[in-house]
Amino acid sequence: MNRTIEWRVDARAPKPEELAEAAGLLREGDTVAFPTETVYGLGADARSDEAVARIFEAKGRPSDNPLIVHIADRAQLAGLALPWGELAERLMDRFWPGPLTLVLPAAPGAVSSRVTAGLDTVAVRMPSHPVALALIAASGCPVAAPSANRSGRPSPTLAAHVAADLGGRIAGIVDGGAAGVGLESTVVEIDGETVRILRPGGVTAEELREVVPRVEYDAVAAPGAGMGTATAAGDSRAADSERLAASPGDDVPVRSGSAAASSQGLRPTSFSADPVVHPATVAAQPPGLSADAALAPRSPGMKYAHYAPRGVMELVQGDAEARRAYIRREAHAARARGERAGILTFDERAGGYDADDVLSLGSLARLETAAQSLYAALREFDDRGTQRIWAESVPETGIGHALMNRLVKAAGHRVVRV
Repeated sequence: MNRTIEWRVDARAPKPEELAEAAGLLREGDTVAFPTETVYGLGADARSDEAVARIFEAKGRPSDNPLIVHIADRAQLAGLALPWGELAERLMDRFWPGPLTLVLPAAPGAVSSRVTAGLDTVAVRMPSHPVALALIAASGCPVAAPSANRSGRPSPTLAAHVAADLGGRIAGIVDGGAAGVGLESTVVEIDGETVRILRPGGVTAEELREVVPRVEYDAVAAPGAGMGTATAAGDSRAADSERLAASPGDDVPVRSGSAAASSQGLRPTSFSADPVVHPATVAAQPPGLSADAALAPRSPGMKYAHYAPRGVMELVQGDAEARRAYIRREAHAARARGERAGILTFDERAGGYDADDVLSLGSLARLETAAQSLYAALREFDDRGTQRIWAESVPETGIGHALMNRLVKAAGHRVVRV
């Protein structure tokens, strides 16, 4: 195992000398983890096949998943993508620097084919974290950077999380304190006058609708997508396989005619307040794959299982009293079997539970705080050796959509409706 260098820097105003060694390692083709406003990223020169290969090796990540390229300014973008149009400019003006990734036509040969996973597009974003911007600028490289964790594990929001997963496997870690958003960036592609959400994240659909004429969800990213929903009795809830779960008033449609929609038996629809989710097919997939495994991923987070704690986790939906009763009953049964039981809940609900580990993500009134806390909580369960975990659902509005997306994946698509 190699030594990993760690640098502690001022997150608000990093000094050039603090980042010089890390920037030099990136130029030399090594891997360096660094903070962004979303989560910590594992960076390498996006132009170098060898450097990018080190990312996949360190993470244990399949190389058929595209990577996001991080830039320090728009001047870098000109060399990475073909002309991108007025709608993309509007999104950049509003959301860059920030947690929005744009999938754009790739300039031939601009980045390693390992970054694009052989696609003719490249995913690009300009982070807003001062350390990320300064490091990328100092390196002079477009920096390919997935989350800095072992593949499938909860994303890191602290340098200590990176060290726990990747210490000895990467060249360096820049410690800039805690990530602010706590969830990965929103990934979108542009089709004419339509913006399509491929992965929900730090920029919400509501915010996108403020600046673009039409916003759609890809089927694998839509509210309710990927929920292998069963009743507490275990029977599949497939009564309405042509609807997707969404919150009241959510009028963002699923992409018409998408391969994802076809593969899941779904169709574009206007959303009702509380539809039943089409059952996922995760159980039939090889280990580590999501229900979308047969699809060519156009964005990170579309194919493989993500964000999972080591314990078995279920996401529980439904009436508050029924949900609480189900979780209490299941946690009690797990403890009777000698298993360490955990509950992931919120301040307003935590007092109603008795388990080995009851962790709160904060107040339901501040889901932004819950988003910041999610991955750290999942890692806390791991540190405590929690074997069975029940997580409570949240409304899929605003950042709640991205939060539910990550909870579903952390639960391995095990979603119970009571």
